[in-house]
Amino acid sequence: MSTRLRLLPPPRLNVAQRLRQATRLSQVRTELVEAYQVALRRWMGDPVLMALGLPIVTEGYRSPERQDELYTHGRSAPGPVVTYKRGGESKHNTLPSRALDVAFLLADGSVSWSGLLLSKFARLMKAADARVHWGGDWPGFKDRPHFEV
Repeated sequence: MSTRLRLLPPPRLNVAQRLRQATRLSQVRTELVEAYQVALRRWMGDPVLMALGLPIVTEGYRSPERQDELYTHGRSAPGPVVTYKRGGESKHNTLPSRALDVAFLLADGSVSWSGLLLSKFARLMKAADARVHWGGDWPGFKDRPHFEV
């Protein structure tokens, strides 16, 4: 009896998801958007990487109020600490944003913040523009979804 691994087709964004991506990117500094687009094209051009998931922007601009809400995570709200920046202190809090966060849309429709996938994408982002800094390179707290200029 033979068993075959059934691969799911690579994930694709629906119309609403594409519109959300465009809106998020419209609120991010041009040089960061360009680096993201170069890295995304390289990722999508590699069938092995595409089989792992599709990079998506989960946040670009973030209001100071949203930043304060995230700051409560792992403090007064349940869950792990996700930021050490209060409202107005993050590079997400300027318009256009100097930062964006990335995750991966998987073939089954779920979203992943895999450190391994993010490290692979980070190499492409940094190769696209040397001004890009990755939160996974920071000493101490590692913010792997985070990219900034």
